[in-house]
Amino acid sequence: MECRHSGSPRPQKFRVQKSAGKVLASFFWDQDGTLHIDNLPKGQTNNAEYYSSLPVQLKDILNEKLRGKITKFVLFLHDNTPAHRALATQKKLAYLGFQYFDHPPYSPDLAPSDYHLFPGLKKQLKGRHFSSDVDIIAAVESWLDRQHSDFLFSGLKNLEQLAKKCIELRGEYVE
Repeated sequence: MECRHSGSPRPQKFRVQKSAGKVLASFFWDQDGTLHIDNLPKGQTNNAEYYSSLPVQLKDILNEKLRGKITKFVLFLHDNTPAHRALATQKKLAYLGFQYFDHPPYSPDLAPSDYHLFPGLKKQLKGRHFSSDVDIIAAVESWLDRQHSDFLFSGLKNLEQLAKKCIELRGEYVE
């Protein structure tokens, strides 16, 4: 119910524009740039079986980038979601020769994507509406392409400093 005068205009009803929905993307990057972005297909679950196939793709990308000469080792950093911590994923990483960090629970301050990559991306996409998943994916990739060459490297340098601080604080929240 709304009180109004007989001559006043009718209130406007705003229609919410439906957005395309959510897209789950796995970002793989190093100090030189984006290595691979995997977008989870609609209707598929990000489980251990699916996720453990991604490091295989990454190994192929690294072999191509480094011409088959991985001189040191690959240090894999991912958070502690069930798909990442699953035995199948850990076995696949070991089989590929990747070493990985045990990521402390609830530690966004030690996840470079959380503290470095996503804040700028969220700011860029805030308030925009997309009609399809393809539009969202294109906007994200376009934003990544526009970043300065040192952008991802600086995120990894920050990880080194934050990890040292986390060790000093014995695992307490850093920021």
